[in-house]
Amino acid sequence: MNSGISVLLVDDEHYSRLELKHLLSERSHFSIIGEADNGESAVMKTIQLQPDVVFLDVEMPKMGGMEAAKALRELRKPPLIVFATAYPQFAAEAFRYEAIDYLLKPYDEIQLDQTIKRIEKQFSAPAQSNESVKPVGKLAVESEGEIFYLDPNEIVYIHREDKLTKIVTLKNEFDSKMPLKEMENRLSPFSFFRIHKSILVNLDYVAKLTPWFSGTYHLEMKGIEGNLSVSRNYVKELRAKLEI
Repeated sequence: MNSGISVLLVDDEHYSRLELKHLLSERSHFSIIGEADNGESAVMKTIQLQPDVVFLDVEMPKMGGMEAAKALRELRKPPLIVFATAYPQFAAEAFRYEAIDYLLKPYDEIQLDQTIKRIEKQFSAPAQSNESVKPVGKLAVESEGEIFYLDPNEIVYIHREDKLTKIVTLKNEFDSKMPLKEMENRLSPFSFFRIHKSILVNLDYVAKLTPWFSGTYHLEMKGIEGNLSVSRNYVKELRAKLEI
């Protein structure tokens, strides 16, 4: 673990927040940096505090958890989302917002431990003794009952469409159920950059950036027909990464 993992707790029930706060306090590398009692406050505090993880209740006043999750996914650097609720019927909908897990109240410590491991995996990275050395590893993608091992350097771009994540190489296209955020974390040692809430590109394949309208741009990728849309929130950082 490279550093501590910051957490925002969101629940309109004070005692539920206290319980989860106590359980997480037993994990020394987790740091509770804030609390909120409704979705609207959760979004504002996420923007202000930039937590790594948000534990989010579903049923809350003013703005519910699902609506808050949707807003959080729109942020330039969205946190990991763990739904923590007493309502199991919302589980399927929760994963539409790329939640990393779904905890049920009252909290079960075994289930919480599994959630903790999932979170830790997202923030674990092998030590790099030489930054100039390209990382070695392949992305495992399950498609139609088979598992394909893709070289990340051969992936041109990745985009989220409905409930699937589509991985585009120069020769093929693969569908995966892996959330885009998780895929972005796994590919972090490589030259990938998010240009839109639903699009991740390999910077090595960028050919041309063209102004479009309302501050947006079109991105042309080598070997791929058509253009990709670049959200204005990502343009400045994209240009900084592309230019010498």
